[in-house]
Amino acid sequence: RLRKVKKFSCAAVAASIKAQPIHLAWGSGLPDWDTGGESELPSTSDMTAEVGRRRVTQPLFCTPDPAGEIVVSEGRFTVSTEPTNYLYLRFAYDFHDAPDATIRELGVFIGTVAKSTTPVGQDYLLPEDIKAPGTLLVYERIQKLVRSPQIRQQFEFVVQF
Repeated sequence: RLRKVKKFSCAAVAASIKAQPIHLAWGSGLPDWDTGGESELPSTSDMTAEVGRRRVTQPLFCTPDPAGEIVVSEGRFTVSTEPTNYLYLRFAYDFHDAPDATIRELGVFIGTVAKSTTPVGQDYLLPEDIKAPGTLLVYERIQKLVRSPQIRQQFEFVVQF
């Protein structure tokens, strides 16, 4: 006998994601990308050439709002105290995270597990600090960015579920 099932809540999915470890990995990608060279996107658990990853600085629920204080390329949003199907993720790297790296790709991962030898509370992980990378949620290729220890890089995303 079949039961009628209620439609699942996208806000519940966003809340579940928010409760997990969330990191933004950045990678050097391939130099061919600088001249418009294309290649396949990475697998669901990998990047082309990861440099390191930082734990999310600010995960918040939000809602679309033309006058909202959160501004990303997809539009404007307002913070919500209640779970919604929109999750705002802000990542603020430290000045000395990969200070001389060239960055061409970004990936938001959920469920990253650090090795047991990694100090508790370490928010920036190198590839050798990672036991399990987690699941790639968002992947983006960006215009080549050459890091500088005088600049604190920040990235913001709004992910809709």
